[in-house]
Amino acid sequence: MTPGEVLQIGQEALWVILKIGLPMMLTALCVGLVVSFVQALTQIQEMTLSFVPKILSMFAVLLILLPYFGSVIQSFTLMIFDKIVGVT
Repeated sequence: MTPGEVLQIGQEALWVILKIGLPMMLTALCVGLVVSFVQALTQIQEMTLSFVPKILSMFAVLLILLPYFGSVIQSFTLMIFDKIVGVT
């Protein structure tokens, strides 16, 4: 395996991490901003209030995007398996 192939696999792994992690992180960011805005408007400063909506929204996004996440991981795994078979 050449260094170029190793770099390609590493780059593809980083893209997979971004494809899977970015929707979850953006959901948490948006819900956190909305909850913080509501807390600032209502003067309610409860620390645990922001966690429940974030967890519920991230769980909903996970359920909705689970087929997409599975296809991304499957394609990456198949690419790795093809590289392993090609090494021999």
